[in-house]
Amino acid sequence: MLRGGRKPAEERPTLTDLYHAHRLGLVRMAVLLVDHQDLAEDVVQEAFTQLYQRHGEDLDDLDNALGYLRTAVVNGARSMLRRRRTAREYVPPHEADAPSAEDHAVLNDEHRRVLVALQELTPRQREVLVLRYWSDMSEAQIAEALGLSRGAVKSTASRALDALEKHLEKVR
Repeated sequence: MLRGGRKPAEERPTLTDLYHAHRLGLVRMAVLLVDHQDLAEDVVQEAFTQLYQRHGEDLDDLDNALGYLRTAVVNGARSMLRRRRTAREYVPPHEADAPSAEDHAVLNDEHRRVLVALQELTPRQREVLVLRYWSDMSEAQIAEALGLSRGAVKSTASRALDALEKHLEKVR
């Protein structure tokens, strides 16, 4: 031992050593905290991942890596339980007026026709319309995502809407 009570660097375990030696024990501990083995394994894996991201494979600058992992597992289990409790307490809002079966059938038919019409567009036109109306992106965001100018996005969207309208009129 060197002065200060620290082990020499060559005697300190690596992250891989800790993983092989303590993973199962940490999973057992986490199972007791979260009641599900798959969730417990996720919590432990996340703790090892965080340790690796912060300190790397060699844990020379960390005095108590196992203590760190235990704390990370406990905190991860707490977070998991909070998320689970929040999800269980969530009650979706009541939908007062549900559409009738006829409205649903008409909507499905129109939706199907729009999807078929979208397939008739060029790939770029389809991309622009999907990003604009499905993903609700601005022209600037679409231009950046597709590597186009804003003017090209505007003209492509305009042509795509015209083509979509023509195709839908033919089908009616």
